[in-house]
Amino acid sequence: MTTQTKPSVNEGLEGIVAAETRLSHVDGERGELIVAGHRLEDLAQHSFEDVVGLLWTAAGVESAVTPRASPLPPGTLALLRDAASRRLAPMDALRMGAGTLVADDDRSAAAAIVGGLPVIAATYARLLAGHEPLAPRPDLGIAANALYLFTGNEPHPEHVQALNIYLTTVADHGFNASTFTARVITSTGSDFISAVTGAIGALKGPLHGGAPGPALDMVFEIGSPERAESVLRQKLAAGERLMGFGHRIYKVRDPRAEVLGAAAHRLFTSAGDLRVYDLARQVESVALRLLEEHRPGRRLQTNVEFYTALLLHGLGLPVAQFTPTFAVGRAAGWTAHCFEQRARGRLIRPQSRYVGAIPSMHRVPQPTA
Repeated sequence: MTTQTKPSVNEGLEGIVAAETRLSHVDGERGELIVAGHRLEDLAQHSFEDVVGLLWTAAGVESAVTPRASPLPPGTLALLRDAASRRLAPMDALRMGAGTLVADDDRSAAAAIVGGLPVIAATYARLLAGHEPLAPRPDLGIAANALYLFTGNEPHPEHVQALNIYLTTVADHGFNASTFTARVITSTGSDFISAVTGAIGALKGPLHGGAPGPALDMVFEIGSPERAESVLRQKLAAGERLMGFGHRIYKVRDPRAEVLGAAAHRLFTSAGDLRVYDLARQVESVALRLLEEHRPGRRLQTNVEFYTALLLHGLGLPVAQFTPTFAVGRAAGWTAHCFEQRARGRLIRPQSRYVGAIPSMHRVPQPTA
C-alpha cells in the first residue's frame, strides 16, 4: 500500500517559480533590476516608447508598432464624466475607463492600453478639477502628452524627461501581483483589455500599489531638517512604519530609488524647489540611520515609493494621481507579459489543499413509514 504525500502549501505562492520569462529579473540581494536584457540604470536613458518596444520584442512580438497617446472613444469619455460627477477615486476611474477600450487583436489591444491609460488618467484628473479634457497631440510622446493633457500647458522639457524616466523605471518588475493577475487572465484565453483591467484592480490594493503618498506626507510633516530626528524617533518608538523604506524583495537599496533619486535631483535643481529635495534627502539620511539603530541587520533601505513621491510631487501631480501614473508606466510590462503568456498557451491553474469538514461516509438511515 503506497502512502500518498500531500503537496506542500506555499502561502502567497512564496518561493514558487510559475514560469520562465525574458522580460525582467529582480535580484534582491544585489539590488539589481534587469529589464529586457538591459540594466535599469542604462534603460532609464531610453524613451518610454523605446522601452515598450524592447519589452514587446523580448516577449516575441515582431515589428511592434510604437504606441502613441490615443484619443478616447466617446463612450469612455462619457463614463469618465459620470465618474467625476460622483467624485470616484482616480484608480476606480482608471479601471473603469480601461475596461471600455476595444481592439480587434492582441497587438492593437496592447497599443490601445499603453496609449490609452495616460489619456484616461489625465482626462479624469482634469474633469475632477473642473476643467474640460484635451485631445492628445500627435507631435508629443507619451510622457509629454501625459503632462500636457493634465496641465493644459506646453510641458517643460525637464518635466518631460523626469516623467519619462519614471515611466521607464516602473515599466516591469518580475511576477508582482498585478502582472501575475494579467498573466492568469490571459492564460484563460481572454483578451488583453480584460487582463490589464484586472491588473489595475490588483494594483489598487494598498499591499501592492504601495504608499508613495504617505512617504511624502511624512517628509512634509517633519517640515524642517531639525525636526527629523525627533519626529522619526517618536514614530519608531510608537511602532509605526517609516513609509518609503524597506522592501519585501530588495535587501539593499532599491535600484529604482537610485534612478529616481538622480532624476529628482535634476528636476528640482533645474525646474523645482530645491528646498523640498534637500529636506527629503536629509529625512532619508536620518531615517536610514535610525532604522539601522532600531532594527539592526534588517537592511531596511530606501525603496521606490520614497523617490516616486518626491518626483511626482515635483511634476505637480496630486497624490491621488500617483498610483494611476504608476499604472501608465507598468502598462508596458503588463502588455508584454500578456504577449509572453499568450505564446505559452497554457492555463495557470494552481491547486489548493482542502481543510474543511469531511462528511461521514455512511448514510444516515431514513425513517420508514
